[in-house]
Amino acid sequence: MTGQLIVLLAGALSITVLTVLIGPAVFHYHLLQTDLPVGSAELLHIERAYRDALALTLGVGLVVSLLAAGLVTWRLARRLRQTLVGLTQAVDELSRGHYSTRVPALGSGTELDALAATLNDMAAQLDAVEETRRRLLSDLAHELRTPIATLSAHHEAMADGVIEPEAAMPVLVSQTVRLSRLADDVSEVSRAEEGQLPVELRPMTVDDLLESTIQEWEERFEAAGVSLTLETAPGRPPTIQADADRLSQVLGNILSNALRHTQAGGTVAVSATTRASTVEITVADDGEGFTTEDGPRLFERFFRADTSRTRENSGSGIGLTISRALVDAHGGIMTASSDGPGRGATFTISLPRATAERWAVAEGGLSGRTIVVKLPIRGPCSAQPSSAPGPPAGTVGGRRTGQ
Repeated sequence: MTGQLIVLLAGALSITVLTVLIGPAVFHYHLLQTDLPVGSAELLHIERAYRDALALTLGVGLVVSLLAAGLVTWRLARRLRQTLVGLTQAVDELSRGHYSTRVPALGSGTELDALAATLNDMAAQLDAVEETRRRLLSDLAHELRTPIATLSAHHEAMADGVIEPEAAMPVLVSQTVRLSRLADDVSEVSRAEEGQLPVELRPMTVDDLLESTIQEWEERFEAAGVSLTLETAPGRPPTIQADADRLSQVLGNILSNALRHTQAGGTVAVSATTRASTVEITVADDGEGFTTEDGPRLFERFFRADTSRTRENSGSGIGLTISRALVDAHGGIMTASSDGPGRGATFTISLPRATAERWAVAEGGLSGRTIVVKLPIRGPCSAQPSSAPGPPAGTVGGRRTGQ
């Protein structure tokens, strides 16, 4: 406010000096053009009257202008101060962990309104992170409760002599393995959220990736009595820029999920389809499927579509979350679709193809570039139905494994 008053006073002083020096000289020049004699009483009276009127008018105008300018400046400064106080209080509340705090509409100009909107967006994101953290801790506690309760019950039973240690050993081992697996999964999610899952992209063919994954899983499918088939596109296999280990992890999570939800005698079909600029990898089963309501939540942490399934026979609920994050890191999209319970499920991974130019660049030394996986902090993405049809069950155009 002091600076604005200084500017106003400087302007008023400049106007006063210019008016006093220039105005009377111009008026005197015009009086000399009349018939009044120089030095006459009438001429002096007229000049004095002009100077007095000019001084009075200028003085009143300056006082009114200064009062008006001071009032406007005071109101603007007061309004700006109240706005800044509100912003400061909101930031202080956010720093205290009150992420539900929002800055109300200020109406103090475009810049301050934009600042308030930015603070509200930041608060909303922090609130979402805090909600995710609370839900994660709640889910984690729920996941830990069952195996810990089982271990405690069996230890008490052994202490009371109700169960022999040899009989309780398989249960103790299975629950210990389950806790270890859960710890590994939580650690993987935490690393992804912190941006500590590196993905090293290198050129590779989709057929090589799928064949190595099928070889790794075919024994488990065969032991469970589930048919695992692979269908590859004819001609030259498509090439992608990918991390083979990470994509194998993604496919392993999907196949493990399909194996758990497909009954003996069922079929899980893996296929690859080449599009204009993408390659679609599809894993389709004829197992339990899921409802339309469960579809958008499949990639949430700890979510299970079948709540009636025992937790010992189900996964941790984190594998699909990590898989989607890894596919996103490859510049791809992972979706899931189902026609309903008992009608199977289809998971589709769409990855960008490595064109001839990109292959040449990769061969030139950029194939080892590393990027980092980081999970989004907002709500989970919805699983949209894939437009690519799943491979036909029972018959395969490429090769069949795990019969």
